Amino acid sequence: MTYTTRDKWEKHFSDGKNFRQVGERERELLAEHTSAPESGGRALDVGCGTGELAAYLASLGYTVDACDFTDSALARAREEHADVEGVRWLHLDIERDDPAPLHEDGYDLITLRLVYPFMQDRGRVLHGLGERLRDGGALVVITPVAATTPEERRAIALDEDEIAMLATGWETVERRDADGLAFLILRGPCHADTRAVEKRPTTAHALTGALAVVTDDAGRVLLGRSRRGMLELPGGKTCGPEGFAAAAIRELAEETGLAADPADAYVVTMLVDDSHGIPRLTAVVRITAWTGTPTNAEADKFDRWEFFDLHALACVGPVFVPAALAIDSVWPGVIPDLPPVASYLLAADRPPVPGEPAEAVRLRQAMAQTVIDGGWAPSEPVRDALRTVPSHRFAPEVNLANAYDGGDRAVITRRDETGRAISSVSAAWLQADMLESLRLRPGAIVYEAGSGGYNAELIAHAADGRVVSVDIDPWVVRRTRAFLTEAGSGRVTAVEADAALGAPAHLVPHGGFDGSVITYNCWDISPPWRDQLAEGGRLVMPLEMGGYTRAIEFERRGEVLHARRFTYCGFVRDQGQQGRPAPVVPLLDGALALRFDDGPAADAQGLEEALRGRRHEVATGVTMRAANSYFGSLQLFAATTVPGFCRLAAHQESAEAVTGIAKDRDAPAILGEASLAYLIHVQTKDSDRREDKEWEWFAYAFGEQGPELAERLVATVHAWDRHIRAEANDEHADPVLSVHPAGTPDDALPAGDVLDKVNCRMVFRWPGRDVVLPGPVERPVTNAVAQGV
Repeated sequence: MTYTTRDKWEKHFSDGKNFRQVGERERELLAEHTSAPESGGRALDVGCGTGELAAYLASLGYTVDACDFTDSALARAREEHADVEGVRWLHLDIERDDPAPLHEDGYDLITLRLVYPFMQDRGRVLHGLGERLRDGGALVVITPVAATTPEERRAIALDEDEIAMLATGWETVERRDADGLAFLILRGPCHADTRAVEKRPTTAHALTGALAVVTDDAGRVLLGRSRRGMLELPGGKTCGPEGFAAAAIRELAEETGLAADPADAYVVTMLVDDSHGIPRLTAVVRITAWTGTPTNAEADKFDRWEFFDLHALACVGPVFVPAALAIDSVWPGVIPDLPPVASYLLAADRPPVPGEPAEAVRLRQAMAQTVIDGGWAPSEPVRDALRTVPSHRFAPEVNLANAYDGGDRAVITRRDETGRAISSVSAAWLQADMLESLRLRPGAIVYEAGSGGYNAELIAHAADGRVVSVDIDPWVVRRTRAFLTEAGSGRVTAVEADAALGAPAHLVPHGGFDGSVITYNCWDISPPWRDQLAEGGRLVMPLEMGGYTRAIEFERRGEVLHARRFTYCGFVRDQGQQGRPAPVVPLLDGALALRFDDGPAADAQGLEEALRGRRHEVATGVTMRAANSYFGSLQLFAATTVPGFCRLAAHQESAEAVTGIAKDRDAPAILGEASLAYLIHVQTKDSDRREDKEWEWFAYAFGEQGPELAERLVATVHAWDRHIRAEANDEHADPVLSVHPAGTPDDALPAGDVLDKVNCRMVFRWPGRDVVLPGPVERPVTNAVAQGV
């Protein structure tokens, strides 16, 4: 029984043959070490065969999913165990099929009995199963051992090196004997942090070689577990006048048995580093097509060859340094903490490389449907783009479930030294909403500020047009270009530059871009974004106003941008020349801080003494329930209409006792002389039912002018409640907003509340602003330098 093809296994079971029966010792060990939780547990039996083990797990109290890739085995299992309750028989090839039938909440126990040695991609399968374990769960592998297995049947057994590899990365590993079978109990995370490692020192004066990067039809990369205890790519040294591509093809055949045509081999990068002080030159050869089945043709050098998921490469243990660097040159970011290298990208005109698992297709359709059902993608071109463009290939470091999350989750792809996110793939609903706001015609040419690849491909697909994508971060641009080459349509041009300066002149179409989209938080609107936009074109961008961000759809009319639509959102911050850290004034030894997002920091003299005094509280009488709790429109209304607006932020838990503001939260505020007031919501009605809970807005204040300041905020809340607020969160009234060039005289602006930026003047006209509000409380302002954040 050393065969692995499905048809042979089908015949095996249809002929009435069996596996070795589950022994009494196996049963005892399962009952002793993996008993079901008191509340009942869920188990997965992989390669269940005729179902003997699955039936036993059910008797232990588990609800069991039993899967096998042969219909004949499952047919016998259903017949032979028809009286067993709590078992679901699943036709599933755990290595190749979409795992959609498996339980989405995971398992307390996963068993692989007499199955593991038959698997080709053992590491990938074990890692994937480990991710399905619930907290405290166990994965049990029961397998013959090579030392006690006849030589002619060694293919069904594991030797000690293979058992050691199997156990790598698990928190605890227990091994028991079950009548000659190894009974392995694996618990804890199945991760071994990836680290790039070197081989022994060489005596050569220099090293040159070629490495082949090969992927299967699911986009997984081929790696070999070498006898040196590390993962390696196929490859080796060049021979004589042999070219790098030819060397990679030769080594691939010699090491793995796979064949490739020279026309499908592309030298894409040259890497320069050193090995123990010896200069090393490595050619990265991307092979886009191949034939054959991976075999271990050099058993003295490698244990086996397997295809690995890209998202798992951060936790596979030791990887040979050149292999890790070569993988990073094709998929930047999938392996963390790499040593330095000089990388020379070659302008190899290679085609995109296809390949994705069936699970990715299913999850992408589900994500698209979630966005469509939410009303974010009303047009068919955008819907088709969501269903078609492979998001996971632009975020290969995360698993498919995260890449295709249909909710409000963004995928963080880069952080700075403080851990702050500086590059990401935005939530799908928000990308769809901004794409719809561009209102593109077929063949449109679009400017994108902030790269990544996926959003640009969505735009290009939906518009059947072209995109110029600009980013200031060299790493982001390198990554974007690499992913566009691997999975793109060829209709996106990635440029390294400060996106605030617009696109390079030679890439700006005659008459301007049909649309422009900015994919990071902006404090100001760069003039080139308007100037390079065609008349009537749409600029869609996340704009900060008073510290609050909205994705706004602007239409260009001459020198003026007119807002047509607002969407609540959040993005990473601008890193370019328009990036503006908000001035802050710390209070109470940093427990609190005043943030001045639009304008200079005000004089906070006397505020600390005021904060140590009595707190004045004024109820607004304006309440909300959980169903209509969105505070965002009130924040923006206050930020753009209340003179002297700022935000009071709490940075320590001690601040809550003084202000009522929880740590890491902030509140709209205004200042007076040694006084301040701010808005906060207080729960006034509790209930077991979330929808019946109620909160009321209060104005809290400190200092002599506190009561007067509080009344101004109360009046602001009343005006918002009367003219802006709606019961449904997405139906709050938006202001009429126009954006004019900086320097526009006051008498040339329309009536409304003016918010000045460096490059523009923003005029807001809110419903009901003809209502007379109390006048501002005068406060002194200083131009003293404040601490940045």
